[in-house]
Amino acid sequence: MTSDEREIRELVSTWMAATRDGDLDTVLTLMADDVVFLVAGREPMVGKDDYAAAARTIAQSRTTIDGRSDIREIAVHGDIAYIRTWLEVLVTPADGAPMRRKGHTLSVLRKERGHWVIARDANLLAPA
Repeated sequence: MTSDEREIRELVSTWMAATRDGDLDTVLTLMADDVVFLVAGREPMVGKDDYAAAARTIAQSRTTIDGRSDIREIAVHGDIAYIRTWLEVLVTPADGAPMRRKGHTLSVLRKERGHWVIARDANLLAPA
């Protein structure tokens, strides 16, 4: 495994742990300023500000998010890479029933200032 592959795996691990812990500041360091998130059935979420606003709304509702990511493929091409994963997420609202979602994701990463960050992310998570 190359050092780039190790760093990308660490990024995913850090993302999952920070999301579980509600650590938005850490999650934001793992994405490019111009990040785009594609989710089925919704308009794209564009930029860190959009992501942060959505995350703050979730946090204010006392909803928790936990999950598991299984990296199935990593390909590095210079300062661009992609990862294909299987992702399972449990979203638990403070006052509602937990929602489990799972499915495939495809993320494009970019090396900025010597570190990998998520630049584009598409997920095909569906209710489990």
